[in-house]
Amino acid sequence: MSDGEIRIYVACLAAYNNGTLHGKWIEANQDPYDIWNEVSAMLVASPIEDAEEWAIHDYEGFEGYSISEYEGFERVSEIAKFIDEQGALGGKLLEYYSDLDDAKKALGENYVGEYESLTDFAQEITEQGTPIPENLTFYIDYEKMARDLEINDVLTIKTAFDQVHVFWAH
Repeated sequence: MSDGEIRIYVACLAAYNNGTLHGKWIEANQDPYDIWNEVSAMLVASPIEDAEEWAIHDYEGFEGYSISEYEGFERVSEIAKFIDEQGALGGKLLEYYSDLDDAKKALGENYVGEYESLTDFAQEITEQGTPIPENLTFYIDYEKMARDLEINDVLTIKTAFDQVHVFWAH
């Protein structure tokens, strides 16, 4: 579901500390041992003999979620796989919760759906739950209802101009 590559740039610190840029872009959506094997090969190819220290100096495709310089490859892999499955929504959930398990739980237990706006959601749940006489439809302010829902009852994650994901807050 992700729109592009999810990858990390891992640099050799021995080379970096000696004024040479040596590293490799590595696909993050793979097994952690495969990531480590690519890092090991990069370190072996370092211009500095016996290089063994590395750091993540850049990353792409994590949809707003921040990867730390010394993030473990197991965590990088888990996060990349989640974002690959969920796209921008996955990245925004991780950004909000800062915890992969909490983001997965929200998606599995509290996710209501995708709407063009929270107002559309307020209108939908109102009209599904209550028959509204036609002569009263013009008096209902769904925008205010949406505002109240967001204050008390729902979390919204906006992934595009007309793409709002709604989650129950409790």
